[in-house]
Amino acid sequence: MTKSCSTEIKFSNGQKIPVELHKVRMVQKLHLKPVEERLAAMEKGGYNTFQLNTKDIFLDMLTDSGTNAMSDNQISSMLRADDAYAGSQSFYRMEEAVREVFGKHWVLPVHQGRAAENIISQAFIKKGDVIPMNYHFTTTKAHMELNGGEVLEIFTDEALKIKSDVPFKGNIDIKKLEGVVEKYGKDNVAFIRMEASTNLIGGQPFSIQNMREVRKVADKYGIMFVLDASLIGENAYFIKKREEEFKNAEISEILLLMCSFADVVYFSSRKVSSTRGGGICTNSEELFMKMRDLVVLFEGFVTYGGMSVREIEAMAVGLYETTDETVISQSPSFIEYAVTELDKLGVPVVTPAGALGCHVDAMDFLPHVPQSEYPAGALAAALFIISGIRGMERGTISSVRDAEGNDVLADVELLRLAFPRRVFTLSQTMYVVDRVNWLYKNRELVGGLVFTDEPAVLRFFNGRLKPTSDWPTKLVAKFKADFGDSL
Repeated sequence: MTKSCSTEIKFSNGQKIPVELHKVRMVQKLHLKPVEERLAAMEKGGYNTFQLNTKDIFLDMLTDSGTNAMSDNQISSMLRADDAYAGSQSFYRMEEAVREVFGKHWVLPVHQGRAAENIISQAFIKKGDVIPMNYHFTTTKAHMELNGGEVLEIFTDEALKIKSDVPFKGNIDIKKLEGVVEKYGKDNVAFIRMEASTNLIGGQPFSIQNMREVRKVADKYGIMFVLDASLIGENAYFIKKREEEFKNAEISEILLLMCSFADVVYFSSRKVSSTRGGGICTNSEELFMKMRDLVVLFEGFVTYGGMSVREIEAMAVGLYETTDETVISQSPSFIEYAVTELDKLGVPVVTPAGALGCHVDAMDFLPHVPQSEYPAGALAAALFIISGIRGMERGTISSVRDAEGNDVLADVELLRLAFPRRVFTLSQTMYVVDRVNWLYKNRELVGGLVFTDEPAVLRFFNGRLKPTSDWPTKLVAKFKADFGDSL
């Protein structure tokens, strides 16, 4: 066993801060525009941060999907790409990386994670099936429902508690899982899905022990077990840090063990290996054959899957780098710093700190804004106006409407501030903490939102909204009163 290299340094005064275990060799210019211009950009974007133009953004914390910084080894690997439509050597190098890192023999490339969800849903879900999981993701649920399935979330009672010290809030409730099988019958359970780590409830991980218990249920009833491994590296890091049995284990060992419990593993390379693309893998030739022809139909040939061979080369290197603790710990350590500092200031954030981003509890932050007026979306808009920071709403805007046209209110209303790997510095993180804190002190100025253009599917991507009052103007006035001409 090699000693892990810490990403957290203790100063002589006792303070602990995260340290960037990389050096910056290429930079991209950022823009911090005046508050009036940020307000105008927000209005033009329909109060949806997805509709903002990057020229108006200072810190882009919308997502870690496709925004992680690639390493020098990844970029250099792209130069040896084999530009062949079929049988590319780039694919075979990626295939070998999947076999070594995930321990799965049969590999199918796809252009991104949601493409994998489409393939899996079409191959294994029939009308009337249910799919139990620790929590849904937006695109996952959409694909499963389009194929006639029903998502059943069987998270533990601790999962939705904003403030908690439970280390694995992403666990599946085993009693509820058994109850699902008994109620619907094993033949109507398409598969069990676990997501590492739960995106919509704060990036919370699950434990190896929970995976073992899920596997036992799957074996007992003969049900397939599917793992969404998009943030598996971070989940493995939390297992090493929080699960006593694995405190001395290598990340590579934990990754292999996690994947060994699943019959099918799929991933977004935009997350797991810091490049574009994705994949599906399994050790079952039978399961592989059920998906193979769908890849040809929807993605392209089975040795490129809708990706460029340059992306495939970088993916292979990124998968190996996911086993490096200094790589995967970078984002969680900065997230933990932001969560800790905001928590000290009394700002309501999801604890313990998880993967992907710092998650702010919008319902506690804006208790005067009803869920029907989308507090998480309003908070995302307000933060951009006063800071130039683009976060993402993870609440009722990211939900759907029922058959009667009423909003299905989200379990939690979160503003997610994503921390892509190796992208932000400590000073930028401190800026985030300061501006969120200022907004919290002036939270009574923030009002709600209402849709003006609402797509029927995945409305959070392309929907447009407007304020329920003139609260953005008042917020800008207060900002200028406090900061003057400062940006």
